[in-house]
Amino acid sequence: MPGRKRHILTDTLGLLLVVTVTAANIGDRDAASGLLQRLRRLHRDITLVWADGGHTSGLVDWCRDELALTLEIVKHTDAMAGFVVLPRRRVADRTFAWLMNSRRPARDYETLPASSEAVFRRSMVTRMSRRLVRPQVACRH
Repeated sequence: MPGRKRHILTDTLGLLLVVTVTAANIGDRDAASGLLQRLRRLHRDITLVWADGGHTSGLVDWCRDELALTLEIVKHTDAMAGFVVLPRRRVADRTFAWLMNSRRPARDYETLPASSEAVFRRSMVTRMSRRLVRPQVACRH
């Protein structure tokens, strides 16, 4: 089975909005246009998307002109020295970490990319459901 790469878009809380699975040789920049088109179809109210520095080279203009989305690139500058926390940079990575706690997404057993996407969606639904039913801690005043 050839290698696969998972591409996700999340909201600011890290909850899954769109997922797509491609062959491993498809780069993030190439997969981004299809992912952003799906985002626009499914979530018309979203107007701002943050991406890392690998998503430059005309994608910002294409998003603005074709999808009416503002694509803001979050990247290091030369003025930054050492470790610097960048705003909104690791939300998607955190979501991947949450999903890898589930057994199925951690290993790619699926034959079809659509099946892999469904496994990711199912794992996120399970995670969100557990967050909803978790007992709330009583506030002490």
